[in-house]
Amino acid sequence: MIPATQEARCDFILANTRLQRPPHTPELALHLADEVTPIWKLTEEALAQIGLPPPFWAFAWAGGQALARYVLDNPRTVSGRRVIDFACGSGIVGIAAMKAGAKDVLAADIDPFCGAALALNAQANGVAAAYSDRDLLEAPAPAWAQVILAGDICYEKPMTERVMAWLTAARKAGAAVLIGDPGRSYFPKSGLTKLAEYQVETTRELEDFAVKRTSVWTLDP
Repeated sequence: MIPATQEARCDFILANTRLQRPPHTPELALHLADEVTPIWKLTEEALAQIGLPPPFWAFAWAGGQALARYVLDNPRTVSGRRVIDFACGSGIVGIAAMKAGAKDVLAADIDPFCGAALALNAQANGVAAAYSDRDLLEAPAPAWAQVILAGDICYEKPMTERVMAWLTAARKAGAAVLIGDPGRSYFPKSGLTKLAEYQVETTRELEDFAVKRTSVWTLDP
């Protein structure tokens, strides 16, 4: 059965991952799955049998690594500002923002396991971030949000269209919007400016290449 409480979800994560440093952000330590941890070997069918959603929180995806790298290298992007880490997964981007001096961070993801992963990973890095499992797309972005960070969000067409419309509205309302993307098929081709490009190590278990050319973009005004 899927763990029903935050404490049980934390225990599950600790039992099925190990603390390690993503190759592109070695300053950060995250509880992640790899070939020596149990969850790595679970198939989609096995996950469904135990009632576990796909564990996106258990991996440091290329888009998130690139965006976290950019924030760490360019702290002025978030320093002293109020930040949303949209579709936070492991929390790597929000944690990087706190390390870079953000005033506060709201990490949001509809998978409740992400809240447990964020709590454990933030603790491992000596920072704190708030968490919400509310679907932020159901309403305009909060007026207080000064920066919205989104890593690897363009892997499905309908969701990409919905997310980009929400982010575009937030940009028009005054928030800065940064997106990390490793060349996903549905990433928009206009209305953005490239800020940086990285070669991010990943794994063939997750991606089509062991190193993904991954860019960080900002939505144009």
